[in-house]
Amino acid sequence: MRVWIIFLLCLAGRAMAAPAEEEPIVEEPVPEEPVVEETEVGSNPVQVEVGEFDEAIEVAEDVVENPCLDHVCKKGKVCEVDESNTPMCVCQDPSTCPASEGEFEHICGTDNKTYDTSCHFFATKCTLEGTKKGHKLHLDYIGPCKYIEPCLDNELNEFPLRMRDWLKNVLVTLYERDEDNNLLTEKQKLRAKKIYENEKRLQAGEHSLDLLAHDFEKNYNMYIFPVHWQFGQLDQHPVDGYLTHTELAPLRAPLIPMEHCTTRFFEQCDADNDKYIALEEWAACFGIKDQDVDKAMVI
Repeated sequence: MRVWIIFLLCLAGRAMAAPAEEEPIVEEPVPEEPVVEETEVGSNPVQVEVGEFDEAIEVAEDVVENPCLDHVCKKGKVCEVDESNTPMCVCQDPSTCPASEGEFEHICGTDNKTYDTSCHFFATKCTLEGTKKGHKLHLDYIGPCKYIEPCLDNELNEFPLRMRDWLKNVLVTLYERDEDNNLLTEKQKLRAKKIYENEKRLQAGEHSLDLLAHDFEKNYNMYIFPVHWQFGQLDQHPVDGYLTHTELAPLRAPLIPMEHCTTRFFEQCDADNDKYIALEEWAACFGIKDQDVDKAMVI
C-alpha cells in the first residue's frame, strides 16, 4: 500500500556566517542574509530528515501486488509464494485457525473426534493427505461428537417418507422467496410453480407417516422434480452425475444430529458399494421409478 507522507522540512543555520573579529575588506559590502532560526529535527510530528523522503518514494515504487490475492486454495490450504514469487497452495497449520465462538462451530469427524472449527478439521485433513488415515477422514456432522443411536430397519424404511416431503417443502419455500431470481433458475421456477399452485399439495407441517405415504402414492408426480433438484444441488465438484461423500456433506452433516438414520440411509443408497451415488441410485432411494429418472432435470 502506498503511504502518503505529508512533511515539513525545516532547514537551519546561516547560509553565510559573518567573519568574527577581522578587519573589514575594502570592497563593496555584501548585504548579510537574514538569520533563519534553527529548528530541531523531530520537533514536528510530520518532519523528516534530509534523504528520508527519497527513501519513502523508493519504498512506494517497490510495492508489488501479492500474487496470492487472486489465487484460490481449497479448504485446509493457504496460499504462499515460492522463491520466484509464484503462488502455491500449502496445508494450513491447524494452530493458526481462529478459535470457535461456540459449540455450534464444532465439527465431528468420521474418526469420532471433535474439531474446534471446520478450519481445524480441514487443515488437519490436509496434513494427512496421502495417508490411509487421511483418505478415510471426512466431515461426519456439525456439532461435537456424541452418541448416535443405531438406526433400526423399520426406522430406515420411514426415513425417505420424511425426506421426500422435506425436499418438496424446501423447493416450494425457495420459490416463494425467490424475489431476486437468484435462488432458482427460470426452468426450476417453472417446475416449482406447478407444485406450489397445485391444490392437492400437502402443506408443510407435522404429518403422520401414514399420511406421508398416502400422499406420495396419490401425488407421486409432485415428488419427482424435488428429488432430482436436490441431486443437482449437491453434484457440483465436479458435475458428473455422481455424489461423493464430500458432495453429500452439505445435506447430511446438519441432518445426522437430528435424524439418526441419515448415515445408514445414504450408505444404502450406494447400491453397488462403489463409494459413489449415481442419479439412478439416488432416485431409487427416494422411491422414484426408473422410467421417471431424467438427467435433464438436474441441470
